[in-house]
Amino acid sequence: MKPTYTSTRNACKLCAPLGASLVFKGIEGCVPLIHGSQGCATYIRRYMISHYKEPVDIASSNFSEETTVFGGNKNFITGINNIRSQYHPDVVGIASTCLSETIGEDVPGLIREYGEVNAGTHIPRFVNASTPSYCGTHMDGFHHTVTATLKAMAQAGTQGEHINILPGFVSPADLRYLKEVLEDFGIDYVLFPDYSESLDNVHTREYQLIPSGGTPVRRIEMTGTAKATIEFGTVFNKGAVRTKGPNHIESAGEYLQRAFDVPNHQMRMPIGIDASDKFFDTLATLSGRPVPEKYQKERGRLIDAYVDAHKYVFGKRAALYGEEDLVLGMVGFFEEIGVHTVLASSGGESGLLKREVDKLLQTDNDTRVVNGMDFASIREEVKALAPDFLIGNSKGYYISRELQIPLVRIGFPIHDRFGAARIHHIGYRGTQELFDRVVNAIIEYKQDHASVAYKYI
Repeated sequence: MKPTYTSTRNACKLCAPLGASLVFKGIEGCVPLIHGSQGCATYIRRYMISHYKEPVDIASSNFSEETTVFGGNKNFITGINNIRSQYHPDVVGIASTCLSETIGEDVPGLIREYGEVNAGTHIPRFVNASTPSYCGTHMDGFHHTVTATLKAMAQAGTQGEHINILPGFVSPADLRYLKEVLEDFGIDYVLFPDYSESLDNVHTREYQLIPSGGTPVRRIEMTGTAKATIEFGTVFNKGAVRTKGPNHIESAGEYLQRAFDVPNHQMRMPIGIDASDKFFDTLATLSGRPVPEKYQKERGRLIDAYVDAHKYVFGKRAALYGEEDLVLGMVGFFEEIGVHTVLASSGGESGLLKREVDKLLQTDNDTRVVNGMDFASIREEVKALAPDFLIGNSKGYYISRELQIPLVRIGFPIHDRFGAARIHHIGYRGTQELFDRVVNAIIEYKQDHASVAYKYI
């Protein structure tokens, strides 16, 4: 039944400039600038710092009432000058907000004017992403900014032997795992964005204004001459609509294929054995090398774990929420281990989630698939469906607490546990760690609610 209300109550999504800021943190020497109110930058910093446990500097053009009426040109110039004098960045990533977009700020024009006025001086490179939150989620902001960066930096030329890896919104631990895999295959690669260090860095004696790490600009420029692209995702929120009509928005891999003839291997996020096999087989094909024994053993241990824990997970019911491509990865994983997904929900509004979930379901069932969800609606669904556990970010904890259902934390944001930046989600190793956490959550719940205290399973 269609709801009779139109309000959103505790949205299952975050703001688009947050996704843009995450991408900018994955560019070497980049400082993000939020062209809008200071509150927007503060909100984004608060979420990222709480999740990654790293300092996150994000500048703001600090809109006021006067700026809203007369435009943000003066604030924009002041903001860029302050960034240049204090941070000396190689790149400034500019994300617009609801406010700057509503009043019609011409950010490309402001950038052009700033370059003309400061001609003859060393100025950073600029990347601009249009990211008003009323047009999408943090995932829309993320994917749009990846594409905007490649449009600004990718260059044509003679095809090289390197490949592009566009991993989407994964953890720093996942990014380090990807680099390990690619190096073990002997593949020259461009991984973008790469915030594996900038958002999970080593301890330094002195504060780094711009943390080390990030994809170098010279490597991003090479994305146009790669021999192939591997892009994780099949939905990309609104960016993956396949109508090819006037409202179609290309993913970054689709853009590189169209503009530079770089073949795009688009695939589901590699969570689970089947999806990981697809990723590793693609790497083997592109590199001309077999999958290293190290990863064959990871796969074998994962299969063995599936067998060992089958009795604990088979037939369990899960309610799942999060970014659409993460949800799809988890649905495929649950199908492998015999967990029934009773709810697959997301705050994204691509309209494609059900179609993609249906492709993964091996038998007809009653899985409830819903786009555009908020946590109030998720609570109502979970209460009615009575799953054995929830799986998603920490924003759903109050539902877990109220309904006395265990919560397995994945994705972003995770504010109430330590080590969120080091959670693995992808590949055989990431799937193994996820599987162990799911099994142990089920066992722990049963143990805590048993009439007797037992020490063996």
